[in-house]
Amino acid sequence: MTTSASVPTGSESAIAAEGTVTDRIVQANARYAETFGHAGLDGAPALHVAVVACMDARLDPLGALGLELGDCHTIRNAGGVVTDDVIRSLTISQRKLGTRSVVLVHHTGCGMETLTEDFRGDLEAEVGQRPSWAVESFQDAEQDVRQSMQRVRTSPFLPHTDDVRGFVYDVRTGLLREVDPAS
Repeated sequence: MTTSASVPTGSESAIAAEGTVTDRIVQANARYAETFGHAGLDGAPALHVAVVACMDARLDPLGALGLELGDCHTIRNAGGVVTDDVIRSLTISQRKLGTRSVVLVHHTGCGMETLTEDFRGDLEAEVGQRPSWAVESFQDAEQDVRQSMQRVRTSPFLPHTDDVRGFVYDVRTGLLREVDPAS
């Protein structure tokens, strides 16, 4: 399967000749299933850790953190922001599946730094309905990591908040920079 990074600009017609991206994904899955070797993995992560990360395509949480399939729960959204739905997932992860640690990963050059809450108004003007969710944009990734750590640590639903750490991943170098929650 070719990735978007390996498809030359102007090759849209070549992609169309191969079918849709979803068609290619389904074909790749059939090849993957032929040698699938993870049937014995438990739904509870082996390392008892949940990772909350941005959905950015440049960030591979398992690879960047030296983890393998089955090691962690990975929760991703735009910005890696701790929202009510992230708290919901973390609560289930901790209370039903045994996680004890939370790792938060934002990154440099995040698109959430280019948005404002005006995005909701723009959507309302376009589709005639205001989204019920907040955009959760931010101007400073480190400050947003601090806010996300605070949201995790103060949630009444999460019994394990002693090991909550936050990082900013540099998309140019692949390195993590830990964020001091007190700064």
